[in-house]
Amino acid sequence: MQLTLTGHHVEVTDSLKAYVKEKFSRLDRHFDQVLDSHVILTVERLRQKAEASIHVSGSTIFADAVSEDMYASIDAMVDKLDRQVVKHKEKMTNHHRNHNEGSHRHQAAMLDETTTLS
Repeated sequence: MQLTLTGHHVEVTDSLKAYVKEKFSRLDRHFDQVLDSHVILTVERLRQKAEASIHVSGSTIFADAVSEDMYASIDAMVDKLDRQVVKHKEKMTNHHRNHNEGSHRHQAAMLDETTTLS
């Protein structure tokens, strides 16, 4: 996964970069089809804001979080992203599962018709 990190009114230090990379590795555990990510860290007086958009197969997922501590904002943002990624993954697997079940039902119905006709 390609990770782009940008800071507005804040210097993105090596420790912040390492922290964000460590937290984003959790997303790779749940869903390995994350193509790229863009994280923006912003400081406005007492507000520390972290926002991210990630591109996965078929859609873009966005999350943001605001708190008084940048690390807490990053944690909350990654938690939101993680929930959305898991939901997206479940939606994708359920869609494929339902599609396959429909074809199996159709094949079973066709088999029943041929056995009753014989």
